[in-house]
This record gives sequence, structure tokens and C-alpha cells, in this order.
Amino acid sequence: MSEGDSTDAGKAPEFGPRHPAWQLATWFGAGLMPKAPGTWGSLAAVPFAYGIHYLAGSIGLLVAACVLFALGIWAAEEFSRRTGTKDPQAVVVDEVAGQWLALVPAGGDILFYAAGFLLFRFFDIWKPWPASWADRRVEGGLGIMLDDMIAGVYSAIVLWAVVALIAQVL
Repeated sequence: MSEGDSTDAGKAPEFGPRHPAWQLATWFGAGLMPKAPGTWGSLAAVPFAYGIHYLAGSIGLLVAACVLFALGIWAAEEFSRRTGTKDPQAVVVDEVAGQWLALVPAGGDILFYAAGFLLFRFFDIWKPWPASWADRRVEGGLGIMLDDMIAGVYSAIVLWAVVALIAQVL
């Protein structure tokens, strides 16, 4: 072992674009877009949601949203801790997981996807209780993720009602 190797032993890997938590937290860089990174993260989530639904149906999208929620807690916590920021704007995995949850009732209809996108952005920005409580009181990766999942639930309920109403009318 050379002298240069011993200084690198035990050193934590650098945190940046090559780190999996960085990639996941920023949703592969979508969170780095200028102005409104949450909206960009939500928009970047839509094609993935459509693809997951196409391959695995609504249940598959629901499962994917839950899995991403769990992974997102880790990635958001890691990003926050390593950058020394409480709720970094670049972290948009929370928007992606919440958006996927919001789109579960959309089926394969692109118009329902557009409605689900708009509903999610509305509830994510408004943050009605308990999303507002989670945003203020729950810390770390769970806190970053939880308010968006609650917004996703609100959005999914409204979208499900709209889909059901339209199905009855038609």
C-alpha cells in the first residue's frame, strides 16, 4: 500500500452527481432546473408514471409510489445531511413520489394525467392539513417526503372522484 492509498482509506465518498442518493433526490437532475424545481420534478415524474402504469397497471403505480417514498426518505435525508440544508429545493424525489400517487386513478388517459398533474401541484403548494403540519413538524427525510405524499393522497381522491363522475355521465 503506497502512502497515497493510506490517506484515501476510510474517507467517505464525495457527494455529488455520481452518488445514488444525489441522483434519486434530485430525480436525475430535474431538481436543478431554474425556477420552480418542484414543478419540474412533478413534470419529470409524469412519463415515468405513464410507463409504470402501462407495464404494471394502477396497482403497480401505487406500489412504485410507496417504494419510491421509502427510498426517497433515505435519499432526501442523505442529501440534506451532506449538504447541510434542512429542506433543499433541489430535492424533488418527494414531488415524484407524490405525483405518482396522485396519478394512480388516471389509468391510461392522458387528459386525466394532465388533471392529476394540476391537482397535485395545487395540493402540494396549498398544503391543507395534515400536509401543512407534516411540512412544519416532521424533520429529516421523512419530513421532506411526507407532505408531498399527503398532497398525493388528496389529489388521488379528487381525481378518482372526477374519473368516477365522468364514467357515470358517459
